[in-house]
Amino acid sequence: MTWFFKKGELAKDNWDVLVDGSIKGWQHTGLRVGTLGAGRQFHIIADGLERLIFPLEGVGLTVEYRLAGETAFQTQFLRGRKSVFHGTSDLIYLPVDTEIKIHGEGRVCIGEAPAKNSKAVKFIPAEEVPVFVRGAGRESRQVHNFGVPEHLDADRFIVVEVIVPAGNWSGIPAHKHDTYIPGVESNLEEIYYFETAVTRGVTPPAASDAIGYLRGYASDEREYDLLEEVRSGDVGLVPHGWHGPAMASPGYDLYFFNVMAGPDPDRSWNITDDPNHAWIRETWHHQDPDPRLPYTA
Repeated sequence: MTWFFKKGELAKDNWDVLVDGSIKGWQHTGLRVGTLGAGRQFHIIADGLERLIFPLEGVGLTVEYRLAGETAFQTQFLRGRKSVFHGTSDLIYLPVDTEIKIHGEGRVCIGEAPAKNSKAVKFIPAEEVPVFVRGAGRESRQVHNFGVPEHLDADRFIVVEVIVPAGNWSGIPAHKHDTYIPGVESNLEEIYYFETAVTRGVTPPAASDAIGYLRGYASDEREYDLLEEVRSGDVGLVPHGWHGPAMASPGYDLYFFNVMAGPDPDRSWNITDDPNHAWIRETWHHQDPDPRLPYTA
């Protein structure tokens, strides 16, 4: 099975990236990334997916949406940002059975998941996005927790953004969420959508290659082995198994957007650490978070 896709390999139907059930073995999560402007717009018919929509970069975008049972469209403008490394952006959550039209300037990102229960529309302005610094030392990273159960009443998915400054590691210790044990571990598919850039505060040289790395490996008899260089536009899929770290190479910042969902009866995000590496968490008590974080506008 292929679980990693380079930029352009998932382009479909005018989307730069489209992850859906057409990928063999994939059924609980989805992702769309698209470029707007020059007359390009996107239209998504009402279906059985819930969605979270936000600008990756650019001036901003307009979302028109028509909920189930309604005849008129409602409109929400979403302010953008210079890049994913320059703070948060506005977001909007839309429930199942919603018709959507998107236009504007820049790039749009959409996390998706099949859902059964229709939840309320929620607009989240950039300044209300929960921003946390996790870990310590070289394991510090910034998390935008806009789509976790504590902050978003969605039906199935959990969605977050993560920024890893140059030279740091995220997803340490390696962990998994592929077996449902109530209150202990969740069973969740996971999508990683990546962006990379020369680290902030440095003038990009004429020649550079902004890269990071992603590691994943089997936790049981199910095959899974991933060790990839990642660049802007790449996508990594985690169907099961241990995953982590996601590494930012020295000189280059790493961003990823996660979409997680699964078949569990509850919507929770419980993980199990690889017992060979769980001890690393204890070392954070003696270190300070990376002073470069948080990244803001």
